[in-house]
Amino acid sequence: MPSISKLLLVAFLMIAPGLAQAKSEIYTSYFSSTAVSGYDTVAYFTESKPVKGSKKFSTKYKGTKWQFKNAENLALFKADPAKYAPQYGGYCAWAVAQNDTAKGDPTQWTVHEGKLYLNYDATVQKKWVADKEKFIIKADGYWPKVLN
Repeated sequence: MPSISKLLLVAFLMIAPGLAQAKSEIYTSYFSSTAVSGYDTVAYFTESKPVKGSKKFSTKYKGTKWQFKNAENLALFKADPAKYAPQYGGYCAWAVAQNDTAKGDPTQWTVHEGKLYLNYDATVQKKWVADKEKFIIKADGYWPKVLN
């Protein structure tokens, strides 16, 4: 009978090749395939606040599920998803500006010049807001290469 350590080594070797793959273009948590943690990306523009979406009003975009508060917001997103999807696929915009990735928190957000940006947490968002113009230029230069 093989030892537990040998079984763990075999299991690791089976999953290790997948660990080196590029990250998804749209950030989702490890245990979910829903963008922006299920928040309605249109609501940031129409209500100026984060609003949870509903499974009842959902669509697929770039291979990822997106949820919305109502049919109207779903229709707006479907008509122009690039307008409403967060920049850098919903990854933390400040992290992308550092040539890295981190989760984007839908409660830490900024709409700037008609584009939605998410940040990792409140501390990172303070850094982001202090010089977002500079960070946008840097992040644009790294995106999407940072995913590899």
